[in-house]
Amino acid sequence: MKPLNISADTAVKLAEKLKVPLEELMHMPQHILMKKLMELSQEETKQKEE
Repeated sequence: MKPLNISADTAVKLAEKLKVPLEELMHMPQHILMKKLMELSQEETKQKEE
């Protein structure tokens, strides 16, 4: 599996937000990354509504 096609800056920011090591993020399957991003988005939306 090849690494994700994202910039280094984006990768660092995503790793911090998702609380995963950078190496794990870069080799994460795209469908799992998308699922984690959706969960993060839903969590942030709930916090803004409260």
